[in-house]
Formats: sequence, structure tokens, C-alpha cells
Amino acid sequence: MHVHTCENYDRLSAHAAALVAADVERKHDLLLCPATGSSPTGTYRDLARRAATDPQLFRSISVIALDEWGGLAETDPGATTGYLKEHLLTPLGIPTERFTAFDTAADPATACGRIRAQLERIGPIDVCVLGLGVNGHIGFNEPTPSLVPHCHVARLSEESRRHAMARAMKKPPEFGLTLGMREILAARHIILLVTGDGKQSVAAKLLGKEVTTMLPASLLWLHDHVDCLVDMALL
Repeated sequence: MHVHTCENYDRLSAHAAALVAADVERKHDLLLCPATGSSPTGTYRDLARRAATDPQLFRSISVIALDEWGGLAETDPGATTGYLKEHLLTPLGIPTERFTAFDTAADPATACGRIRAQLERIGPIDVCVLGLGVNGHIGFNEPTPSLVPHCHVARLSEESRRHAMARAMKKPPEFGLTLGMREILAARHIILLVTGDGKQSVAAKLLGKEVTTMLPASLLWLHDHVDCLVDMALL
């Protein structure tokens, strides 16, 4: 893992966007797996600015969802699909046929099986943008003595159920659908964004380099190509 210290959130977002854009310039039809939430929003804003000045840059990329809240309709304002359409797909001009989302109308286990099968067909992921959860989760891979390697239905921790996106829902979901750690670690390039209120403790643990399933993000130390961007406010 290559750790980059960034002066503030805006600098972190600009750095992450530059990394994604450089990968797209090298491989125009790459497969992007983006996280949702406040951590990557600035990155997607900066990518949208690049798309406004260079509309052809992102025209051939494909996108696959990292996770989805359980029990929500695709049209629910809290769904990650809606977030990605607003902040990434529409601004970058990525059509629906090049976006693989979790089928929220299907049985959750079936929806995960379909994502896994699709990723086996079109993967591996070229670039995966991740945020660091306050308890060290990535996607909905929560701290646990043993992790599920593939796309699966995950019981959400209390920390995840208190996420800003979940708090905006009438009833916070009990479960989530997520890619597993094996699928995430198979990505060719991972960009981890370490930013946000209340993450000083988890950031310190991550940077301590101990690898443990009780801090799922620490498994990224096992990957050969991870850029970890850390907001100086957390140090």
C-alpha cells in the first residue's frame, strides 16, 4: 500500500480523481467499481469536471456497484444506485447498459449471485474506489472473525446502520449486499479514501499495518497496487 498524505478533503478528492483519470487514459474501456457516501463524493465531482471539458474521456468505461442497502427499491432516494446515477453515471455520460447494479427487486442472495456471475464475465475490476468505514469496513464487509470471500448478503453493524445514508431512511436496513474481499482484492488498482469525521482512531489502526479481519480495510496491505489517500485532519 502506498500512503499519500493530503492537505485537506479537496486535495484528497483531486488526487483520487487524477488517479482514476490516468487509469482511464491508459485503458479507455476499464471497469470501475465505485463506493458511495461522503468520502468519494468530491472525487466524483472532480471527475465530472474532467468529463465536462473532455466528454470522450469516460465514454467507454463500465461501472459495477460495490454494494447496496438491503430491502430498498432501486428508486429509493437512499439506494446506492440512485447516488451513483446522480454523482457519477449521469455526469460522466455512462449509459445504463454499461452499469451493473444489484437487482433490488430480486431475492438478496439471488441478486448477489447475479453480480458475482457478471463480474466473472466482465472482470476483474480495473479500478476500485473505496471509503474507510468508522469501524474499518469496506463495502459492507464488516469486522468479523471470518470474512465471506465473494459477493454476499451481510448483516450490518450498528456503525453502518448509523451511516448518514442510512439515517436518511425511514427504517435503517438490517442487511446489505456487497462484493466480498476476494473480489475487491482481485481489482488491478485500489484507491482507498481515508477521510471524514470520527475516523482518527480507525485511521491510526489501519496505518499501524496489522492485518486482521477485525479491520477489513487492513487486508488491503496484502495488495500490490493500493493508493491510500489520507486526509491530514485525521493525523
